[in-house]
Amino acid sequence: MKNLAGKVAMITGAGSGIGRATAQVMAARGALVAVADINMITAQETVDLIADAGGTAHAVSIDITSEAAIKTAIEQVAHDFGRLDVLHNNAAFAPFDVIANDTDILGITTENWDRVMQGTLRGTMLCCRYGVIEMLKTGGGSIVNTSSMYGMSAFNLMPAYSVSKAGINMLTQNVATAFGRKGIRCNAVAPSMIHTPMLEGAIPAPFIEMNIDATLVGYLGSPDDVAQVVAWLASDDSRYITGQIIRADGGSTAHLPTYADARRFFGAV
Repeated sequence: MKNLAGKVAMITGAGSGIGRATAQVMAARGALVAVADINMITAQETVDLIADAGGTAHAVSIDITSEAAIKTAIEQVAHDFGRLDVLHNNAAFAPFDVIANDTDILGITTENWDRVMQGTLRGTMLCCRYGVIEMLKTGGGSIVNTSSMYGMSAFNLMPAYSVSKAGINMLTQNVATAFGRKGIRCNAVAPSMIHTPMLEGAIPAPFIEMNIDATLVGYLGSPDDVAQVVAWLASDDSRYITGQIIRADGGSTAHLPTYADARRFFGAV
């Protein structure tokens, strides 16, 4: 299936995880891919994987905490490829030390709150801004933002991360509303916990099991599961879909909080 043939797609945070998987899927579907990341070593690794599979990609440096860096990266992609058709704003500001400090509104420092908002929410907004500027030059395009299940429902911890993702949901709908009649669609994908190579080393096993227990499918999704949704939203196959937040979460947020306990109560597996 080459439903992205000839499209120029830029993915931020494409050096690993969901971003890398999305870059690979879009390239396999015919897109010319700009692999944008702050880490150029991992970005080049993604480019090499795409090239080995017969796709076309190049690495672009981006720092989503810097407006100048965002503007430069997006303008560079549009200049090098001649246009920008697809923008997946996947990168987030989530260093381990910041997430560890993101306990509740009493525990998180004001500085770290501001850093998360500047990196994740402001950074996504700025990517949308400069992406829209380029897309308007060629008649439109598709923007897909990465949200999270934590931006859909409240969690015990991570208020800054959660609020930044909830902000992305409204930003998505605002961009879709403002530019829909100018040919630009904007949607978001909200994943649950996703099984990545670093997951087991960073998250305690009992908490992973709790997340699996909350799914309706009985397993955690992979980066490719999310990438398939993003690639569909990027393509003209979803041309009538805009302003939507798609929950790619295995049904984790589709039910009452008692779902997992009730399943056991009634003797289900």
